[in-house]
Amino acid sequence: MTVVKALARAKINLSLDILGKRSDGYHELESIMQSVTLADELVFRPAAAVSLTASDPNLAVDESNTVLRAVRRLQEAAGGDHGVEIFLRKRIPSGAGLGGGSADASAVLVVLNRLWGLNLSLPALTEIAADVGSDVPFCLTGGTALVRGRGERVACLPPLPAARILLAKPPVTVATAEIYRRFRAAATGRRPETEKIITAVKNKRIHELTSAWGNLLEKVVFTLLPEVAEAKVWLQTYDLPVLMTGSGPTLFALLPEGFSKTREIRAVLEEKGWWTYQGRLAGKGVAVRTCQKGGEDGGEETVSPD
Repeated sequence: MTVVKALARAKINLSLDILGKRSDGYHELESIMQSVTLADELVFRPAAAVSLTASDPNLAVDESNTVLRAVRRLQEAAGGDHGVEIFLRKRIPSGAGLGGGSADASAVLVVLNRLWGLNLSLPALTEIAADVGSDVPFCLTGGTALVRGRGERVACLPPLPAARILLAKPPVTVATAEIYRRFRAAATGRRPETEKIITAVKNKRIHELTSAWGNLLEKVVFTLLPEVAEAKVWLQTYDLPVLMTGSGPTLFALLPEGFSKTREIRAVLEEKGWWTYQGRLAGKGVAVRTCQKGGEDGGEETVSPD
């Protein structure tokens, strides 16, 4: 039996601009997204029927889970009743603005496209991905990309260096739909300068992009959760560039090489109940490892759909 393991990497938003409201009710977005090393792990085994189990007993494993939504959409596209057994080991916190559910769904699409022998093209997978969730098209390829629309239009950018990052999430979650519902364009403050960020990315000058970045949803979250705003100001006292990712409430900071205060910062935050993670920027969204019967490891492959 062939067992396939996939790492589904989280994302951060190096910028998030909201250009208006669409006729379909979604907001028109423009965002620079970036994969990071934090990842869920999914284990796939051939089976006659579809099943999903998870390491987190509180995680829903019914049809509301993006993993099963992705499976069902791929079954529809394939025109068959293919089966698979999936185990999900959660490491990306839910309701954090890190795209954990989207990352998991993208791993499903990438792996099952191959495991089931469908050989769907990247445009075909992207169309399915957009139907599953707004961040899923980006997570299919990951890396660094300019994302527009409601997330379905992805333009890959040159990969950024694997800079060190710190993620920090308070012991609360926020509902993405509620944050967007509360968004008011007139009260958002300075918009991110997307073109300047793209130039910095192309020149691989990662610390230059911080003067142009921004997230228009920060003020909404900061109003609801003042402790997130306070944490951002506190982190900035360490001379760190800090931004909220997605609809929050997770903050991320770019750490200069040689920065020596990370352990101190994490200790303070974790004492207050915050979740923290130290990692790096990543060049791809999904990495796959195939193990043959008997546990023989076929090696890791960083996957970009064709």
